[in-house]
Amino acid sequence: MASTPAEIHTPVTSEEIARTFEEAEAPIDISGHGLEDWLALGVFWVMCLCVFLQFITRYVLNNSLAWTEEIAVYCLVGVVFLGAAMCARTSRHIHVDFLYRYLPGLSGRLASLSVDVIRIGVFAYLSWLVWRYSALIHDERMTTVDLPKQPVFLLVFASFVLMTLRSVQVFIGNLKRGYSVLERPGAFDGSTEG
Repeated sequence: MASTPAEIHTPVTSEEIARTFEEAEAPIDISGHGLEDWLALGVFWVMCLCVFLQFITRYVLNNSLAWTEEIAVYCLVGVVFLGAAMCARTSRHIHVDFLYRYLPGLSGRLASLSVDVIRIGVFAYLSWLVWRYSALIHDERMTTVDLPKQPVFLLVFASFVLMTLRSVQVFIGNLKRGYSVLERPGAFDGSTEG
């Protein structure tokens, strides 16, 4: 029968523990965050508040507030589309860069630039479609709350406009840099030098 290994505890003095609290903290850098990051954070916390309120009223008070679920769903829509704008800014949308490893330099560059241009066109077209749709439903009301649905769709519209603008910024950055994340993914994730 095998014996269980004994636990090994390294002795630590109270002075060593106290010194860990004296270490200098690294400065906080929030410069990498954009407008869509802060908007998504705000909408996310409103959604969390609604979900928490729904949980408390349903399971603790046994008398749920129906409107919290609907507001949480609309907040989730906002978080998703604002998050998509965040992904457009950081080039984090799903893409396949495997093909670019085997394309010759110029072919890979032209394919990458065409992806940038197509992405800008798709986001611009989707912005226009959502704008048209929000104009069609301008007088529709939510189910449980007597509020219009149009602000939700205007937030989606604003998110698509942000995606378009951020895609233009990424395109300009790729032109200036001479390559994109598709051509040299290692230069963007820190695994190789750009």
